Amino acid sequence: MNCVGCDLANKHERVHVVFEDEYICCFLDHDPFNEGHVLILPKEHYYDADELDEDTALSIMKASMLISKAIKRLFSPDGITICQNGGIFNELTHYHMHVVPRYKDQSFATFYSDESVCIEEEEKLLHTKSQLVKAINSLL
Repeated sequence: MNCVGCDLANKHERVHVVFEDEYICCFLDHDPFNEGHVLILPKEHYYDADELDEDTALSIMKASMLISKAIKRLFSPDGITICQNGGIFNELTHYHMHVVPRYKDQSFATFYSDESVCIEEEEKLLHTKSQLVKAINSLL
């Protein structure tokens, strides 16, 4: 099976990894809603949340908590949105969770628009990755 999500989670495609373990890979979204927007993908192929095995699901939740703490430390957002889109709304056709820093007066409706909201350059992604990795490691 050819799956973009599997390729990303297993680093067969270039990604900016901020955290990983034996079950999951967490990396910066290449087209982030805000700086620090991270995707969490299982390394094994799953399509929807109800397919996840217990170990992978636990790893995803622990990573979302760790990444949220690191994002709060680094970017001081007004809040964090954690979301997962299933079924026909799963654009990767591979389970993934978004961890998105949010700020007051931002409409999250644009997150679901077909238009790009924000495109970060490679240099900025590398800087953000470095900051997040340091923050995450300080929490471990």
